[in-house]
Amino acid sequence: MLALWDLQKSRLVCCALLIAAFMLGGCSSQLADMSAADTPAHPKEPAGYLSVHDLPPDRDQAIIPPDQRAKIEAELAAARDRQAVAAKDAK
Repeated sequence: MLALWDLQKSRLVCCALLIAAFMLGGCSSQLADMSAADTPAHPKEPAGYLSVHDLPPDRDQAIIPPDQRAKIEAELAAARDRQAVAAKDAK
């Protein structure tokens, strides 16, 4: 009985060591690929932070001219109304 207990303990210890070896072996392959040459050099001067409250200057002209903007808004409103009617009819 005692010999069987020792055999089971030794198998358990061997399995634990084997699993630990596989786990460490998997980590070492990733660590072996890294080298000091792969790391980027640190800049001599730290990069300046962007100012939080500095905004770009305002534009001189509108992105879309007002007449085109009105036309687009009218087309969107008409499309919205058509979809509302179509949804109402589908119910």
